[in-house]
Amino acid sequence: MMTPQTEDQVVEAISDASGPLRVRGCGTRGVVSAGADLSTRALSGITLYEPGALTLVVRAGTPLAEVETALADEGQRLAFEPTDHRRLLGTSGTPTIGGVVAANVSGPRRISAGACRDHLLGVRFVDGAGRVVKNGGRVMKNVTGYDLVKLMAGSFGTLGVLTEVSLKVLPKPERVATLSTQRGTVEDAVEALSQGLGSPFDVTGAAAWPEAGGWRMALRVEGFADSVAYRAGRLSDGLGLAPIDDPWADLRDVVALADCAAVVRVSVRPGHAAQVLAAVDAEVVQLDWGGGLIWLGGPDGAALLRAAQAACARLGGHASGVKGDFGEVPRRQPEAPPIAAITQGLRAKFDPRGILNPGAMG
Repeated sequence: MMTPQTEDQVVEAISDASGPLRVRGCGTRGVVSAGADLSTRALSGITLYEPGALTLVVRAGTPLAEVETALADEGQRLAFEPTDHRRLLGTSGTPTIGGVVAANVSGPRRISAGACRDHLLGVRFVDGAGRVVKNGGRVMKNVTGYDLVKLMAGSFGTLGVLTEVSLKVLPKPERVATLSTQRGTVEDAVEALSQGLGSPFDVTGAAAWPEAGGWRMALRVEGFADSVAYRAGRLSDGLGLAPIDDPWADLRDVVALADCAAVVRVSVRPGHAAQVLAAVDAEVVQLDWGGGLIWLGGPDGAALLRAAQAACARLGGHASGVKGDFGEVPRRQPEAPPIAAITQGLRAKFDPRGILNPGAMG
């Protein structure tokens, strides 16, 4: 495994590569790709943190836990609530901030705070031709040039190897409350989640899962203590909810599906969640983002993914294989021809030799 210590060594490793490179941090997210391993784990350390400006600049290989600890010491956090995939995927190692950005990993709070890419201020990376590229800045109002910042988030290392990222951070809330009740059907559960999200009470989590012949749904509110108490009370009165213990770490990390042989992730309009579930044969299900994110688990990865992609093609959505053997079924929802042409054009521009994580987006 190549573990460059500096950005210049990343340039050298890519420039000298004679074949594909499997770009990774510490390998916790199970990126599917062939080639020689190129790890950014040695590119570690916080290079700038200005709590008053809500700004953090950090090298890509820095452990996520180190970042979160530094922020917690100042009463701040990464508002997009990044998922830790280790239990779900059965991987080891330490999640890195570069891996979070490269996969655009965003947890339950995405519905209110936005995704990882929405908090990304700037990036430095080395593209497939060995060129160092810098885009963005350290403040949100920097919008000059091409928006490579958002392009890199979710590119899974196929356009370049991240060496440094700049992020906006936010204060931690004074209080968190989770409210829940049971509904008889998934349609009823999604409707209740939608009512919570459509309310003026600033819901920051909206999830549901099967329980005892029905569907358990949960809503989260955060903020100053008096505000949370008021908003939680109004939601309880309106939707018949009661407080429960905080389930969000397990929901964020999709722990309920950890023992499933195959896991499929579906992104769809919340109103279509019931139709997706009716079209697949899943043993374990979890809904997040008000029903817009569906996690499916079962024994047959190929059958599960094929059915999910067919439903998404009909309804408008995206299904991808996260864990398991999917046979000949593409791990990601096939793109429409115009989008596929743009994707191929971008890869040809930034990785003309096609050596960075080939197959990771396929």
